[in-house]
Amino acid sequence: MKHVDLYTDGACSGNPGAGGYGAILLYNGTEKELSGGFLQTTNNRMEIYAVIAGLRCLKTDCEVTVYSDSAYTVNAFNEGWLAGWIRGGWKKADGKPVLNADLWQELYALTCRHKTTFVKVKGHADNEYNNRCDALARAAIKALPRE
Repeated sequence: MKHVDLYTDGACSGNPGAGGYGAILLYNGTEKELSGGFLQTTNNRMEIYAVIAGLRCLKTDCEVTVYSDSAYTVNAFNEGWLAGWIRGGWKKADGKPVLNADLWQELYALTCRHKTTFVKVKGHADNEYNNRCDALARAAIKALPRE
C-alpha cells in the first residue's frame, strides 16, 4: 500500500470571517500543494477542510499520516471524540449538535477509505511543512475577493 504524508493547516481572518486552508501531499519524493478559501467560515472549519482537500486528491487506497497543528482535528480521531459523535447521532455529550458535522461526516468517510493516522505537530514552530501550509492558507485568504 502506498504511503502518503499529508500536512495541513487552516487560518481565519476574524472568526468567523474569511478563511483559508493549505495542504501538502508528500509521496515518493513528490510534493503537491493545495489551497483555497471561503469568505465566511471559521478557523476550525478550515482546519478540517484542509485534511478533506488532501484526502480527496488520493486516487487509490493509501496509508496516510496526517500532520496537523489543530488539536480539534487530531483529538477528534485520537481521543475517540468522532466515534462518540457517531454513536450519539452527531450529538455531543451535553446533547447539543456537533459543530461542523457536515465536514466531520465527509472527513470520516474519506478516512475510512484509507489507513489514516493523525499526528499533532506544534504550530508556527520549526516544522517546514506546517509553516508552508500556514503560508498557503494565509495567501488563500488574501486572494479572496473583497466586498
